[in-house]
Amino acid sequence: MSSQTWFDGLKRSFADVPVGADNSISTTEFLEASESLATLFDVLGSKAFVPVKSDLLGNVKDRQLAAPTESETVQSLSINELKTKKHTASEGLLWLVRGLEFTSQSLRRHIDNTSEKLSDSFRGAYGNTLSKHHGWAIKPVFNLAMSAAPSNEAFYKSLASDADVSDELKAKIQEQLTREVKALENIVSILQKFQEQPDAKW
Repeated sequence: MSSQTWFDGLKRSFADVPVGADNSISTTEFLEASESLATLFDVLGSKAFVPVKSDLLGNVKDRQLAAPTESETVQSLSINELKTKKHTASEGLLWLVRGLEFTSQSLRRHIDNTSEKLSDSFRGAYGNTLSKHHGWAIKPVFNLAMSAAPSNEAFYKSLASDADVSDELKAKIQEQLTREVKALENIVSILQKFQEQPDAKW
């Protein structure tokens, strides 16, 4: 029996989020997967990452609770909210997708180049994603978080239940990480295209 990993304990993986034939994304499972992925920043172990995982889900969840029948998919939640001339949840979703894009690009860089320092993977992804939307006050906070990322070896240890990460366990983590990132990239791409549509803007 192989050892358990952080991925084995997730409430919801992005690989298990239902995506319809029309690219509609189920809201409940999407929010569960987003919450699960956010715990990765706890695993990274630095308080500097707290701003990275700031609660971006709250406004989206509030809208889902307020209008459940109009919020079964992420896209319908946003469009139906915008019809009421409000955009609180839609704006929250925009920032959530930006955060997920940052996370997916960071992890993709690591998957594609495992010899690159994790801090460099995060820093490079930040420059391509969130940095474009952040003002001068918040950028130093994120740069501090990037610098505080653990070593690659420590990262794998934190994702494993065993203190000693065997080659077999590391291979399992890499396989699970790749599966999660591939699913996350697909969902981020779908939602970014949706958010570019006229009826998704405010």
